[in-house]
Amino acid sequence: MAMLTRSGCAVDTAGDGEAAVHHYLAGGHAMVFMDMQMPVMDGLEAARRIRAAEGPDRHVPIIALTANAFAEDQQASLEAGMDAFLTKPVREAELRAVLERFGKAVEDA
Repeated sequence: MAMLTRSGCAVDTAGDGEAAVHHYLAGGHAMVFMDMQMPVMDGLEAARRIRAAEGPDRHVPIIALTANAFAEDQQASLEAGMDAFLTKPVREAELRAVLERFGKAVEDA
């Protein structure tokens, strides 16, 4: 979170997957960083629900965050509708690359 704030991002946090979906539905989010292992509802299910709630002209980038670096975890995140995958601990250069990659898409939306 501190790296996002230092990068000039406004940050909103959720304590679990269900809360993350509710935050998204409340609106105003340009990008979502989703931990894959959260209580109540995991990040994969939360991403699926966010994608199901999106309208045809809306696609908010969802970035998976996980300590699991296995290829099957990355594939599961993509199948759930996530756009990118970062392993924890996240390095600042990786975070900046994701912000640059999806920041343009966010600006164009």
